[in-house]
Amino acid sequence: MNTLRYNLMPALLLALTILPARAQQVVTVTDADIVGNVLWTSDKTYLLDGYVYVEDGETLTIEAGTVIKGKADPTTGDQASALIVARGGKLFAEGTAEAPIIFTAEDDDVTVPDDLTPEDKGLWGGVLILGRATINVGGGENAIEGLPPEDPRNFYGGSDDEDDSGVLRYVSIRHGGDIFGTDNEINGLTMGAVGRGTTIEYVEVFANQDDGFEWFGGTVDTRYLVAAFCGDDGFDYDEGFRGRGQFWFLIQGEEDGGSGGEHDGGTDPETGQPYAIPVIYNATYIGSGASSLNTSNDRAVKLRDNAGGKYYNSIFTDFAGTGINIEDLASGEDSRARLEAGDLEFRNNLWFGFGDINGSALPGTGGVFEQDFVQAALSAADNFVEDPQLRGISRSRDGGLDPRPAPGSPAWTRGTFPVPNDGFFVQTDYIGAFGEENWLEGWTHVSEAGFTSTAIEAVPGVEVPRRVTLEQNYPNPFNPQTTIEFRLDRPQAVRLAVYDVLGREVAVLAEGLQPAGVFRATFDATGLSSGLYLYRLQTEAGVLSRTMMLVK
Repeated sequence: MNTLRYNLMPALLLALTILPARAQQVVTVTDADIVGNVLWTSDKTYLLDGYVYVEDGETLTIEAGTVIKGKADPTTGDQASALIVARGGKLFAEGTAEAPIIFTAEDDDVTVPDDLTPEDKGLWGGVLILGRATINVGGGENAIEGLPPEDPRNFYGGSDDEDDSGVLRYVSIRHGGDIFGTDNEINGLTMGAVGRGTTIEYVEVFANQDDGFEWFGGTVDTRYLVAAFCGDDGFDYDEGFRGRGQFWFLIQGEEDGGSGGEHDGGTDPETGQPYAIPVIYNATYIGSGASSLNTSNDRAVKLRDNAGGKYYNSIFTDFAGTGINIEDLASGEDSRARLEAGDLEFRNNLWFGFGDINGSALPGTGGVFEQDFVQAALSAADNFVEDPQLRGISRSRDGGLDPRPAPGSPAWTRGTFPVPNDGFFVQTDYIGAFGEENWLEGWTHVSEAGFTSTAIEAVPGVEVPRRVTLEQNYPNPFNPQTTIEFRLDRPQAVRLAVYDVLGREVAVLAEGLQPAGVFRATFDATGLSSGLYLYRLQTEAGVLSRTMMLVK
């Protein structure tokens, strides 16, 4: 059977095909529809109508590539549409880089990358996960913000720091964040007492009205998080959060967005234990711009209510306000006490490009420091006021956002604080969330909508083509490089990828929104074996594919 497949495949791949997009069935889901073990498949679009709970003992599994939308005006009488994993429930939302799972608004046409903009916020609720890990609130449990406290399913907290609520991997959450009042909002991804048995990585929150990510206590570890163009803070923790984090990325809009990190210890009481002491490596926080008039973007990081926390090997840049503020009360415990106790630490970080919009920075500190004791502590811990030389900062769909440090950047040369070899953290030799790889590409809406750069080169001075075409690569056969050319009749989202004869993806050459024109991409097959390869161009018009031969 394997031999037959191999012999037939070259003939099949030689065909140039155009596959029209298929309309998907829309399935409306209410709370009553989640009973027992439920599977949502990628051949359908699911529309949340009101609060939809995965309750204790229930499991919701979502296939890679599935789209879930939140109804703007629920018919159920609920204030918003949201997916809530209650204590004891499990969510397995495991997308892939090629087929992420998308949560978005009812009116979002996900086949058109620029259908909605970063200004389209608060169009539905969001995703909430509630667990049984410890929090520092009196009584050991609390009702989550943004949901009715009279419903017992909306409570979180317990004594199991290893609690497992499932898996979120390659998930994009867009245009949510209904706000019902002061301190009563739904974040993009809300985590209440989520335990470290839960897996959360490669998750994007795009254009949420409130915070991107917020933790209320708990111990969950997270990696590869993206908070893009949110209306308030990017990363917010409270109530004794003690998880580990690595590769957190923030980009704020020019006119809205709060702090990069708003970090609180506890409120009932502030001295409650366990203290909030998460450990974070390799963050990159980009604010609204040093010249922005956004007064909410007042600080890159602020810590209060006796919060601790540790940031290592991170970049904070381009904020309208200052770099950092640490609570310093006249009496009682505060975040300064956590700093002096070693529970609050910033080491081997780069700070640059602050606008000091409120005029609170100490003279001669580059707009970073407001307090003498903070300047002394951070300066002694290898924090540098120095341009990280990111390859590109842009908040427009012009391909200009590239948060990787350029060659020669101090992110490469300043040295890093040792990364723990504990089975979770990834060993790195650079400061910030990115090294040579831009891990935003492919699966995020930031990439899909054209904010980030691509691997293709536009050919100037060519008339706009009349149709979408994919040309034969040249040279062909080739070793080890070849050029692939394609033509677009109008602006649209594209994806150009290369596959081997077994259908395994070996390279992504272009991805995201592109203007009309002619484009060329270079494919380098160094490290690959001789043989037949397929390259495939996916556009809004359909799919085109051709084959090429690598001969070494």
